[in-house]
Amino acid sequence: MKKIIIAAQLLFAVASFGQGFLHRDGQNIVDGNGKNIILRGLGLGGWMVQEGYMLQTQPFASPQYQIKQKIQDVVGEQGTKEFYAAYKANGITKRDIDSLAKWGFNSVRLPMHYNLYTPSIQEEKNGEITWIEEGFAITDNLVKWCAENKMYLILDLHAAPGGQGNDASNFGL
Repeated sequence: MKKIIIAAQLLFAVASFGQGFLHRDGQNIVDGNGKNIILRGLGLGGWMVQEGYMLQTQPFASPQYQIKQKIQDVVGEQGTKEFYAAYKANGITKRDIDSLAKWGFNSVRLPMHYNLYTPSIQEEKNGEITWIEEGFAITDNLVKWCAENKMYLILDLHAAPGGQGNDASNFGL
């Protein structure tokens, strides 16, 4: 059901722009009408995927799971849950997207961590694929805010199940 809702919202956003999805045409990025688009954007790194090099925690906690563990060591399990709830709710808000649009930006890139959308395979029950509402709700809001501001949203599954890259930065939360 969540996939259908996200797809519907993305299609609504595309339809409201009247220009379709962006794609490459030679060395240009163009909209659905073939109009050349220059992306002026900002990456929302550090919000849904925490990386030590971005947060300057690399000397003592580089991968996201280590950052979370360090926070938990200081404030405990319940404090960590409260911290992350506030962090995700306030990391990027409608006001931020509104401001970016006013400043002349026309796009944002959302690095996403799979564990905000689905649990790891080890946590699935009876081999059944399940979904986590939280990531979809955050993304739904961002899609809506970008559409209201006529901004492009670049979805980046930055931390895929199983990890990727040559370091541990993108593994588990």
